[in-house]
Amino acid sequence: MRDRLLTRWRGILLSLVGIVAIIWLAVTGQLGLYIHPRYYEFTVIMAVLAGVVVLAAFAIVPTAPASDHDHVDADHGGHDGHDSSDLGAAVPPRPLRRRDTVWAVAAGVVIAATVGALLIVPPSTLTTATVDQRDLNASAAVTDTSATETLVGSDTAAFTIKDWASLLRQGAGEDYFAGKSATLTGFVTPDPTDPDDVFYVARFVVTCCAVDAQPVGVPVYLPGWQDSYAVDTWVEASGTFGTNPSTSSSQPIVFEPADITPVDQPAEPYVY
Repeated sequence: MRDRLLTRWRGILLSLVGIVAIIWLAVTGQLGLYIHPRYYEFTVIMAVLAGVVVLAAFAIVPTAPASDHDHVDADHGGHDGHDSSDLGAAVPPRPLRRRDTVWAVAAGVVIAATVGALLIVPPSTLTTATVDQRDLNASAAVTDTSATETLVGSDTAAFTIKDWASLLRQGAGEDYFAGKSATLTGFVTPDPTDPDDVFYVARFVVTCCAVDAQPVGVPVYLPGWQDSYAVDTWVEASGTFGTNPSTSSSQPIVFEPADITPVDQPAEPYVY
């Protein structure tokens, strides 16, 4: 009975930690680091409902009855005629008690780790480490030809990194990019085909949550960029587009910056 109660209480505590984390992220404006803004309201409502259920569970979960703790003593006092083997049968074997202890310690570690990950460690946006695990500019967000056709002829003043990356990915030629200027804000990540001379100003496109986030970016030609800008640094770059001078990079057209300024990570680091 005691083991069943402990298991239920651990589940309730883990649920409570998750609920508190969601509410805290929503209140501090950091929920966008994990999910698309269109799911904010739904997520908060569900967290509140879950909190009501957890509070109800505190009232419903029973405590261990006293008889569970006292039955062994009662056996000792009321049945003097029992032999030692009968009394010994009521005591859990030592390997079983050792296993229970191990499980209890493991559960405590899991709960402590969950509290640390959700409530103590500051939330952070995805970085180059995630870019390396996923193909840059390979998501449907930049490979949709119909979306790209809509961009051609549109006012570029409102273009995001995703829009420029989509045009580059779909092969909009030099004639289209000639004379066009842009201001890009994103984090620095190296071009895998020419990391010495080219880097990307990149962001992640989120469809549902951070799990499905896909990196998009615009290649920037700037030899020796590592001397001025560290990987994952957020920058704002202004300039124009032109033919890529690099003989190693696979990108035919690159962004030629006139000015690059380090900036703080924006409140909404992802694009949608």
